[in-house]
Amino acid sequence: MASFADPPFDRGHGPKGPKGGGPRGEWNDRGPGFGRDHDDDRIRDERRMREERGFERLKQHRWQPGYVMPQHYRGNGYKVDYKDSNLPKPGRNQQWYKINNDYILVDTDSNSIVSIRGF
Repeated sequence: MASFADPPFDRGHGPKGPKGGGPRGEWNDRGPGFGRDHDDDRIRDERRMREERGFERLKQHRWQPGYVMPQHYRGNGYKVDYKDSNLPKPGRNQQWYKINNDYILVDTDSNSIVSIRGF
């Protein structure tokens, strides 16, 4: 006759009552699922703070010719018309962008900065 041991965590009769207190923490003192929701909020807050720090770093970026324009700034919202801004006409495959009160001429093929004009 074979005998079998009980499983190490019996969810039906755990230390926190009939809801279980198994290894996954489905039930704790604050209610079911509290840990997961709390962790999701914490992760979301940390991600948001990282993104804000990264954006602040980009705002403080010192532009130099030869640098590659960050992807964040390549959208149409930063593009400007050279005529409206009294800038020299861009060459072929070049585009002016306005970023943080600077006008930046970028080679659209390589995304490298060609020149910079202060505002």
